[in-house]
Amino acid sequence: MSAVRTAARASRLPLALRDSTTMVRRNLLHARRYPSLTLNLLLTPVMLLLLFVYVFGDVMSAGLGGGGRSAYVAYLVPGLLLMTIGSTAIGTAVSVSMDMTEGIVARFRTMAIHRGSVLVGHVVGSVLKAVLSVVVVGAVAVAIGFRSTDATALEWLAAFGLLVLFATALTWIAVGMGLGAPNAEAASNNATPLILLPLLSSAFVPVEGMPGWFQPVAEYQPFTPAIETLRGLLLGSGIGHDGWLAVGWCVALTVLGWFWSTASFARDPK
Repeated sequence: MSAVRTAARASRLPLALRDSTTMVRRNLLHARRYPSLTLNLLLTPVMLLLLFVYVFGDVMSAGLGGGGRSAYVAYLVPGLLLMTIGSTAIGTAVSVSMDMTEGIVARFRTMAIHRGSVLVGHVVGSVLKAVLSVVVVGAVAVAIGFRSTDATALEWLAAFGLLVLFATALTWIAVGMGLGAPNAEAASNNATPLILLPLLSSAFVPVEGMPGWFQPVAEYQPFTPAIETLRGLLLGSGIGHDGWLAVGWCVALTVLGWFWSTASFARDPK
């Protein structure tokens, strides 16, 4: 019997890969046909980048020990890159909710397709969009003066891996939020913390410079260790224990989001 089950699983694998690839293509085509949602969410980190560099840059750099606007650009960019991932995840929650409420998922359930491919399509497509969004924001940052001259090729590779891992974690959480929302507006509201948490992290100012009562809020959350790790990789500064904390947060959120999403998707619609 075990040999039969193994053969059955092996025969389902090509079907799962084929259907997942189709769903990823569908997700990317949907984003191309309706780019306004992605562009609106991408606009937030870009506007914050320009605002904090050109309006507050000189003042904020003084609080970091000087160095002028260019020093603050170097400090700011890693946090904005991770905020970009959070913004993209909001679009994922909205997209999943629209699929659930507009009836397309109910139609998929009646078709001979691998059920998990629907979620895989959203996750893989959203991670690809998040990486592309990070590239766009990174290009804007380079255009206004960001440089990463101290990072080695290995550190660049590690930074890219962290961005992909973080995007995967937030995407699974966003999928769960979208599946649990009654409509797209509620999904957007549910996912709002994914863009608010970076504002309460070390993205804009060091944790040490915050009021003592507020420091635990900034320190004990997923964005701060991820930001400090990315900052250390790109700028050649120390990472310390933040690297392990960042990876731990990513793994924990990915597992939580996967269980949440698959359990919600497996429930029959009411």
